[in-house]
Amino acid sequence: MKLVSTLAMAAAVTITAATGATADDHMDESGVPGPEQDPYIWLEEARSEKALEWVEKENQRTLAALETDPRFEQLKAEALAIYDSEDRIPYVSFRPDGLYNFWQDKENPKGLLRRTTLESYQTDEPEWETVLDIDALAAEEGKEWVYKGSTCLPPALTKCMIALSDGGEDATILREFDTSTKSFVEGGFAIEEKSQGGVSWIDEDTLLVGRDFGEGTLTESEYPFTSRVWKRGTELADAPEIFRGEPSDVWAGASLLRDNTGTIHARTAFRGVSFHEAEYYVEKDGEWLKLDIPKKASPYGIVDGHLLYTTDVDWEVDGKVFPADSLIAVDLEEWKANPNGAEKTLVWAPGERQTKRGGAITGNALFVGLLDNVVGKVLKFNYVDGEWVSEQVELPDNATVGIAASSDETDQIMFTVTDFLNPTTLYYADGTDTPRVIKTSPSYFDNTGMSVEQHEATSADGTKIPYFVVKPAGMEMNGKTPVLMSGYGGFQIPRLPGYLGTTGKLWLERGGAYVLANLRGGGEFGPGWHQSAIRENKQRTWDDFIAVAEDLVDRGFTSPQHLGIQGGSQGGLLVGTAFTQRPDLFGAAIVAIPLFDMLRYHEIGRGASWIGEYGDPRIPEQRAWIEGYSPYQKIAEGVNYPTPFFWASTADDRTHPAHARKGAAKMAGLGHDYYYFEDTVGGHSGGVDNEQRAKLQALQYIYLMQQLMDDADEAVAGG
Repeated sequence: MKLVSTLAMAAAVTITAATGATADDHMDESGVPGPEQDPYIWLEEARSEKALEWVEKENQRTLAALETDPRFEQLKAEALAIYDSEDRIPYVSFRPDGLYNFWQDKENPKGLLRRTTLESYQTDEPEWETVLDIDALAAEEGKEWVYKGSTCLPPALTKCMIALSDGGEDATILREFDTSTKSFVEGGFAIEEKSQGGVSWIDEDTLLVGRDFGEGTLTESEYPFTSRVWKRGTELADAPEIFRGEPSDVWAGASLLRDNTGTIHARTAFRGVSFHEAEYYVEKDGEWLKLDIPKKASPYGIVDGHLLYTTDVDWEVDGKVFPADSLIAVDLEEWKANPNGAEKTLVWAPGERQTKRGGAITGNALFVGLLDNVVGKVLKFNYVDGEWVSEQVELPDNATVGIAASSDETDQIMFTVTDFLNPTTLYYADGTDTPRVIKTSPSYFDNTGMSVEQHEATSADGTKIPYFVVKPAGMEMNGKTPVLMSGYGGFQIPRLPGYLGTTGKLWLERGGAYVLANLRGGGEFGPGWHQSAIRENKQRTWDDFIAVAEDLVDRGFTSPQHLGIQGGSQGGLLVGTAFTQRPDLFGAAIVAIPLFDMLRYHEIGRGASWIGEYGDPRIPEQRAWIEGYSPYQKIAEGVNYPTPFFWASTADDRTHPAHARKGAAKMAGLGHDYYYFEDTVGGHSGGVDNEQRAKLQALQYIYLMQQLMDDADEAVAGG
């Protein structure tokens, strides 16, 4: 019996036993479970005294089991050495007064905003000038400040609104900062009440603001849906409202259509009518004119005197059909005169198994990242002699390629090139020559003898699902290899090969294998790949993941006793569905910052914003889709589940810690083994400093080793 078994029995004493109520008992009239049906609903209060007492007991229990493992300190030290590595690539953004970087290390755990010159950056030891010290600011103000970025006035980009979060929440405060003086502006713009939303600079004395302005200004998803124009020297509460969406929107607000010089060409607005659909407007003659474009199309940017659109669906207009995932152009001046009548032309359309992945507009060109059968490429576009021409940027083949930074003023641009086993390389080009290497990440693990393979599994409906296997040195196809399998499968976000870093050091070097599954619902093959597995078809994502797991076993890579799964956020829901639908197929399950109770997810955190992905449990037909897989409701007594490891963050105001808490509490109430750990700071993305990140990594890999590696031969023999 593993150590966690006895711990689970002890924890069960502190948890109210699960009731025998059925899913239909004590529902409210919308069909959503209430307090009488759900005995753990009190854990949805993120910072209630009772909930935090429960968290503290669970953390102590889990740390007693995992931190005391003799391997823990070594794993933590190895992870921390990677996070604090002084020779890791310092990624930058281009600004007129230098290259800016945000840097965290053991001396600066909260981080430094700093800058250097391009010449210095290309040396082995750049000379950095500190612009803002977040550690010093936090110490001075007694806050757990987390730097959340800045919004600066173009073209100089010296006047900025700095976003800060206390403890890592998505909600931030905003303060005006001058990078030329390296100080906050005394008496400058400041919004000290935390909120979702942000600002745009209209000019040096005027901001366009979308925030929580009080009652009647947040959507059901708790995002702003109004915008105001705020003049320097006036109160924000007195700022006039210029745009208002609807409370039923996911979010809404006004914005500015700017070119790369900072020139404003129009005032625009949007209403996010669902997570994946929006209506766009342009201010014309003092009125808001709705743009006649599909709800899954949006403005992309201004290039060479043209406004570009992107679309996630086929777009038929003027007798022409622009395929999904296309880029479409209109002449900017023609559009400004007649936004819905300007002639549209095709810039680019995807080939088979191609999709866009990120882009950048430089001083004179458009760069678009592509995935071509999950292999990265970058295309450069220009408008020449009345037509759009493109060329492929010369970068290594068979790798994951991304755009890391670009200049608005010039054609300076940086690209990253990476794969599972080779450190990330940073390339630079100035528009006059082919990209060249200027930085290379250090090697964090010994990849000698390791290899990568790509295979396909067949999902329940016959669809072929690709996945990568990273094999450790000396791996034998005998079903005994511990495998860590990951995936995502949601929100059109692709999961791609990238240097494994801590996974390589803490897992591959110790004989484990790593698997990355490219699931429907993600973005690996474009909008259609995503849209085929949402809402009523979301089970396809879970089927794909299970199919890959079965394929790994069938091919002899591993066996259920040695197969662990891991995912965060939507990936946490993925792992939850997998271990509750097929408990026989897995030996471990890391359920990180998850969605888990899908019958109440719309009432927890920002859950209502994701109805476009999953459906609305208040609508009977849609509730039936969700109830079929919601992991929280699927946990049952008497089932032999793998021992899951739930972890969450108290400061996570996006998915919210309630999902993981309630999953662990129900496991305890039904007498199942489990682990639970909650980071009390850090937000949705985990630990706020490298020390905490290293601890979280070590806890997870100790858990995996205990579940999948320890006594492996006996586990196989017993199976």
